[in-house]
Amino acid sequence: MPAPSPLPLDPIAEAHRQWTEHGWSDAADGMAAVTSLMRAQQIMLARVEEALKPTGLTFSRYELLTLLTFTKNGALPMAKASARLQVHPTSVTNAVDRLESVGYVRRIPHPSDRRTTLVEITDAGRKLAVEATERLNSLVFGRPGLARDKLIALIRILAELRSDAGDFDSDDITTSF
Repeated sequence: MPAPSPLPLDPIAEAHRQWTEHGWSDAADGMAAVTSLMRAQQIMLARVEEALKPTGLTFSRYELLTLLTFTKNGALPMAKASARLQVHPTSVTNAVDRLESVGYVRRIPHPSDRRTTLVEITDAGRKLAVEATERLNSLVFGRPGLARDKLIALIRILAELRSDAGDFDSDDITTSF
């Protein structure tokens, strides 16, 4: 499917102008920032979905598989996976259901806590996670559309926003980049 033609003007800049003209200038910058972030998320999600399409994975299922590949034993309690992915436990359960039905993960009992269920990646799931990561690295992550210095600045700005919102606890959010 061909990309849509660019609009002749930036609709967010026009909305900013309208906000100001209608007496909401004190909120115009915030509106433009929020709307820009939401549009950027739509653009990135479309790129990710296109890259993942041949794998049959959604981004949330990809994230779960990849998280499991990063663990020492390839398994995590479902509640811990939910916390690390910052999603509701129901979302992890749905992703596990889908991935389990096609043989990419399996549920196993926790060895020392009968109340806890682990989700464990299978060899097929590990292979698919690697394939999907290679696709995302080459088609999306390796060329996000910004020069490296701007990309690092964006990461730091978004980390500050996330930290201020209580997304994570950190004394110095800029040292990792």
